Amino acid sequence: MRLFIAICLTDEMRAALRDIQAQMRAQRVSGNYTPPENMHLTLAFIGDYPDPDDVPLPAFEPFTLSLDGFGNFGSLWWAGIRPCEALRRYVQNLRHALDAQGIPFDRKRFSPHITLVRQAEGRPAVTVPQVEMAVDHVSLMRSDRGRHGMIYTEIRRSDD
Repeated sequence: MRLFIAICLTDEMRAALRDIQAQMRAQRVSGNYTPPENMHLTLAFIGDYPDPDDVPLPAFEPFTLSLDGFGNFGSLWWAGIRPCEALRRYVQNLRHALDAQGIPFDRKRFSPHITLVRQAEGRPAVTVPQVEMAVDHVSLMRSDRGRHGMIYTEIRRSDD
């Protein structure tokens, strides 16, 4: 089972991200656009792991995320998240908890972003809306390959 831990987005945040995608499409940027239902902020990618019940989801004090910036990693374009100390601390605690349980995860430096389009062709210039959302839980997610792309399913929430 392919697992990851993420923050699921509010409808308002997804609408703002769809607006950015619409700006990209209007500029004729082609690629594999992330469907709105798949938009999320990955906190830790675990990958193949047999028992989701073993995966810790530490508690935390609610905080606010805000969109901030736009950029790319090669042909992958993303919307950024404003620096947030509470988010940084939570990801650090989460990674320590995963490590303590012996659960493997991608140890790349955490760079908070929401993927908008993969394998993009074109160099867009967009306006990122000023949108924020409250975060009161994180989700353990499962990733499955479907006929038309990836399907993400929430398995458990930190507030369950």
